[in-house]
Amino acid sequence: MTDNPDTRCGLVAVLGAPNAGKSTLVNALVGQKVAIVSAKAQTTRARLLGIALEGSTQIILADTPGLFAPRRRLDRAMVNAAWEGAQEADAICLVVDGRKKKKDYLQPILESLAGRPERKILILNKVDETAKEPLLIAAQELAGEGQFDEVFFVSALTGDGVAELKTRLADLMPAGPWHYPEDQVSDASERLLACEITREQLYRQLHDELPYDSTVRPESYTHRKDGSVEIHQQIVIARDSQKGIVLGKGGSKLKSIGEAARKELTDLLGTRVHLFLHVKVDEKWEDDKEIYEELGLEWVK
Repeated sequence: MTDNPDTRCGLVAVLGAPNAGKSTLVNALVGQKVAIVSAKAQTTRARLLGIALEGSTQIILADTPGLFAPRRRLDRAMVNAAWEGAQEADAICLVVDGRKKKKDYLQPILESLAGRPERKILILNKVDETAKEPLLIAAQELAGEGQFDEVFFVSALTGDGVAELKTRLADLMPAGPWHYPEDQVSDASERLLACEITREQLYRQLHDELPYDSTVRPESYTHRKDGSVEIHQQIVIARDSQKGIVLGKGGSKLKSIGEAARKELTDLLGTRVHLFLHVKVDEKWEDDKEIYEELGLEWVK
């Protein structure tokens, strides 16, 4: 996208277990929100690219689904997408929740990373919530076998250590033209991003009540003549008993979710947004191949 001979551009795969803070870190590195964040594990489903700039360097960050033991078809597709994001990366960042004392859950990930040729960086996240000594011990334990080339201590939430990490990632990127325009921050379409914003609100407002088996599907995305955008979306849940939870008394919860999503989309898109939501019950939505295509996930049998 540029003929400047001094430009650099490369891909960084951001891996880790669910809730390690990968999406928050990608947002911090990009400098604005490109990936949704929630306290619910496995929020990120598809592989999404965040695009960060550091001087004349473009860093393409693959925000991947969390790595975990898959049980369902959707789980398998998400884990496959995570490892796919690491293919041919110029660097791999393993993000670890620095607050967790036990690190046994990381063993399968560490074994999968062993022997890979990419430069590997260990990132201990959430340092603002962790004492210094346990962090140093964790760094020694995880990096002790020489698998990681570098270790960074950051708080993606507060920004501590993020600038230093970004500078280092830029230094590691190879010389070459940028792959995206200067003002582009993500490879996600507005249509998909709009669904993700609504799904984030669904999780934020109902994560204690609504199980993980829900999603948001696009129905239509129309630019009106007055410059505003009309968006119709479908909230899909697995059981009829969940419908009342999403709707709320007199439809109040659905209205609250829609209002919050509409406000964020208005700020994000810089124009007025008309958002229409409705709820559909589909017990087998996780077996719908079309949904996987919408998310950019591979259909895994």
